[in-house]
Amino acid sequence: MGHQGELILNCNCTVFCPCVVSLGKHPPTEGYCQAWAGVRIDSGHHEGEDLSGLNVGLLLDIPGNMARGNWKCAAYIDERASEAAYDALIEIFSGRARGTTGLFKMLVSEFLGAERAPVDFQTEGKTRRLTVGKAIQGEVTPIAGPDPDPDVMVTNTGYWMGLDITIATPSKGRVRAHGRVWDFDGRSAEIC
Repeated sequence: MGHQGELILNCNCTVFCPCVVSLGKHPPTEGYCQAWAGVRIDSGHHEGEDLSGLNVGLLLDIPGNMARGNWKCAAYIDERASEAAYDALIEIFSGRARGTTGLFKMLVSEFLGAERAPVDFQTEGKTRRLTVGKAIQGEVTPIAGPDPDPDVMVTNTGYWMGLDITIATPSKGRVRAHGRVWDFDGRSAEIC
C-alpha cells in the first residue's frame, strides 16, 4: 500500500497486551480494553488525498475481547489537516472506510466523534510522546533488554496494527475525554 508511519498505543493491560499474540482471542488482562493511541503518518493517502505529515490521536474503549468488536472510538484529527484530509481520516478511523486499513472494519460499533485538535507526536531518543490538547497526554519508551540497543520486539505477527511490535512501557498515559478519566502509567504499551 505504500503507507508509512508509526503507531503508539497504551492500554490498561497490566502486562504486555495479549491481543498481539492471541490476535484478539484472549481477553485483555483486565477483561476489557481501554486505550489511547497516536498515529504519525509519514506518507499515505486515501482516495487520492495526501495524508503525509499528519497525526491522529485515538481513544478506544472495548468491552471485552478485541476481536469481538463493540468498540467505542473517538478520533482527534491534526488541526493542520485540510478539509479533505480531515474527512478522509474520519472515514478511516470511524470504520467507514472499507478495506483501506482493515483496522476498524466491523469492530467500531459506536463512533464517539471526531474533532480537530493540536495532535503533537514527538520522538526523542527512543521515547515517543503524544499530546492531544488536554484530552491525551502520553509517553511511551521501549522496554530494555539485555542488549540495550535493539528493541524488545514481537516480530512476524498477524496483528492488525503491524507485523513487528516493539514492547514498550508508558511513563505517562493520561486520558481526559468523553467522560473518561484514565491513567495507564506503567501499564502495557506498544510501538509499531
